[in-house]
Amino acid sequence: MIMNERSFREDAVPSAHTVSLPHTAPDSAADARVAGILVAARHAFAEKGFDGASMQDLARAAGMSVGNFYRYFASKAAIVQALIALDIEDMARDFLPIFASDDPIATLRQQVRIKLIEHQCNEDGALWAEITATALRKPEIGLACGLMETTIVDYLLQAFAKACGFSPEQSRAQFAAHAALIVMLVKSSAMMPQKDETLRNDLNEMILRIIDQTLDEVAASSVKG
Repeated sequence: MIMNERSFREDAVPSAHTVSLPHTAPDSAADARVAGILVAARHAFAEKGFDGASMQDLARAAGMSVGNFYRYFASKAAIVQALIALDIEDMARDFLPIFASDDPIATLRQQVRIKLIEHQCNEDGALWAEITATALRKPEIGLACGLMETTIVDYLLQAFAKACGFSPEQSRAQFAAHAALIVMLVKSSAMMPQKDETLRNDLNEMILRIIDQTLDEVAASSVKG
């Protein structure tokens, strides 16, 4: 069940227009072991960085021999790609209530506020700051990060289309920059240094105001009103 750079394929990313959740519950001991490896790797990368954490470190963190570890992942890049794929699945779940809502903008606004105010985005902030830096040096990781951001933008555009009564094409033409801005702001919040909590809270409030203004612009374009 080895995973390498080719294991992360663009067609593995769920479509924003027909959101279907991949089955992620472990079906076997091997799947459970992969899940355990990714949990351990997430902590190791956040603590030591991509370059600082060796495959030996990752194997040790997962409680495995190096030889056995390589049976599951051929490289650190493959591990990062698997982590990104899992986070895309989590994001798809987050968007399901938004797509199902009678008021997608209000539901999106509420979810973003909860994530930023409760600092849910900061839980993996150190990890994603490290992955973002690594993406500049590792094309395969840059591709995976790009696919993640593109997928989130697509989800936002689908929500905007429903809220405004637009076709997918109209939504993309009018709101692509709005969606990209929201992704950039939430990502910035997630990677914000956490040493000064007061400053972090103040910055998050400013980010939320900008996101609210952006969503207000989208809502004002609705053909339903």
